[in-house]
Amino acid sequence: MSRHVVITGASSGIGAACARAFAKKGDTLSLGARRQERLASIAPGAFCHALDVTDPGSVERFLAAAIAAHGPIDVLVNNAGLARGVEKIAEGTGEAWREMIETNVLGLLEVTRRVLPQMMARKHGHVVVIGSIAGHKAYPGGGVYCGSKRALQPICEAMRMETLGTGVRVTSVDPGLVETEFSLVRFRGDAERAAKVYTDMRPLTGDDVAECVLFAVDRPAHVNLDTIVVMPTDQATPQMVHRGGR
Repeated sequence: MSRHVVITGASSGIGAACARAFAKKGDTLSLGARRQERLASIAPGAFCHALDVTDPGSVERFLAAAIAAHGPIDVLVNNAGLARGVEKIAEGTGEAWREMIETNVLGLLEVTRRVLPQMMARKHGHVVVIGSIAGHKAYPGGGVYCGSKRALQPICEAMRMETLGTGVRVTSVDPGLVETEFSLVRFRGDAERAAKVYTDMRPLTGDDVAECVLFAVDRPAHVNLDTIVVMPTDQATPQMVHRGGR
């Protein structure tokens, strides 16, 4: 039976990989991203709509249009998120911090709070949150990004408690290094610097993470995978990475 799957931040990376994975399963997709022009080529036949999770009006319009197109939402993949810069706390100006918190935390909440009530009423639904190993272990220059991802852990825990008995499932998928546009965004388009993050090691791909998402969603209705931490074999912590020697 086809599911209506909504994916935020679906224009590239993990979001795009999730869209492709669900499309192969025959699911019905609603994809949202700020770069709307990229969406149509990712999963032909999907409903595509502009979405800025930091703008409540944009969130309202996207979800209303998605539901009008495909009906109630069965699966929500909260993928939209970013890291910006590597400012240490004493050196920060606050601009990048606000962007990360507004996108990674408030943006996720703005989307999820509008989807959960109808899932609870239907006694069916799955909320997937794309977290990060950074939410489990901090590192210098990443304090606020790590904080924004760690915030997702108690948010997910609270959702599990608040939806208990409704049949709604909540899963956090927390990857280590994934070679996407993540570092390019973090370093504001500096491609050379971004490439060095993945040099001489084998990172995860977006498809690796999408496979974890699909596995969680495909479990029987009575099975909930609370948290999946998935790491490259070449990585032990956010900063401890094996390079070379293969």
